[in-house]
Amino acid sequence: MNKIYMAGASVGELEIKYVTDALKNGWYEDKYYYVEKLEALFAKYHTRKYALMTPNCTTAIHLLLAGLGIGPGDEVIVPECTWIATSVSTVHLGAKLVLCDIEKDSWCIDPNSIRKSITPNTKAIIAVDLFGNMANWEELYKISEEYNIPLIEDAAEALGSTLNGKRAGSFGIGSVFSFHNTKTMTTGEGGMLLIDDDILFEKCVKLRDLGRGPDTKPYFNEIIGFKFMPFNIQAALGLAQFERLDELVAIKRKHFEYYKTQLKDYDVTFNFEPTGVYNSAWITSMVLGESYKMNKHIFIKKLEELGVPIRPFFYPLSNIPAYNNQFKENYLKNKNSYNISNRGVNLPGAANLTIDNLEFICNNIKKVLDNV
Repeated sequence: MNKIYMAGASVGELEIKYVTDALKNGWYEDKYYYVEKLEALFAKYHTRKYALMTPNCTTAIHLLLAGLGIGPGDEVIVPECTWIATSVSTVHLGAKLVLCDIEKDSWCIDPNSIRKSITPNTKAIIAVDLFGNMANWEELYKISEEYNIPLIEDAAEALGSTLNGKRAGSFGIGSVFSFHNTKTMTTGEGGMLLIDDDILFEKCVKLRDLGRGPDTKPYFNEIIGFKFMPFNIQAALGLAQFERLDELVAIKRKHFEYYKTQLKDYDVTFNFEPTGVYNSAWITSMVLGESYKMNKHIFIKKLEELGVPIRPFFYPLSNIPAYNNQFKENYLKNKNSYNISNRGVNLPGAANLTIDNLEFICNNIKKVLDNV
């Protein structure tokens, strides 16, 4: 049996072909050939008007918030349970971070918690399609329209997921994706920003490249911007991965279905997939039932002792040292986040997992749960 990895990509001959071509020929007039091709195809796939590739998803979020004019005095609402990347750009831009609770079933931002958190200073809401789960976009749109607050979709973990036939990444004023080396589609590091609005797009184009647009005179920067430009070799890898997307999502779905089937008789819940949702299951996440009276740390330790690599569910952002206890009362306000996170784990999802690997993982999960 091959070694079990928590995460890892599937890379083949197509990737080698495109990256090699970019290395040999992707310079001079073709220096952005693969970037522009991937952007065009990615936008079309998500029925978006524009796409901008970035060095990573964090910079895509930063770019979009900056394009919306977010800054000091503004507030941005973010769910408690997400990777810190969803939230840090708000802090970098000098705005105030407001953390909301998540729903019990979807693990995505709770519209009721959002409503309780809106103030006159709220200038954006970022909803995360956590672990491929789809947020309650119908209610989120109602809130956005009622309060005239821009809605942003963090689809970093949901490439390939759909809600009523609409792809993750096609919601909100703009959406972002991650191509980190752990993701279903990877460029090692990398991200994508999708936008429909012409004016917002033009502003983000300039912000992405130190204040320069396609018509800017050389060395005559029009605004203060960032250096968030992608590069051709990165995009060549991304294009090959994107052309294999159905195959890559199928690998993740295979893991997801196997885990659910093998563990169906246990008091555990997995990525949310109600009627109307197709979950691309970037990673299969599992929440232990309260009947086990066991938190994620104990569960992870027991499985690691048996040779199974496993990761914790995202911690509530208000609980991590990075935010220095500035949200110390959130455990009282955002109870779902703390309860679910305390019992949640991510199961191995490397692309090279075999049936033997999956069987080994599930047998050891059963062993731990049977001996609680």
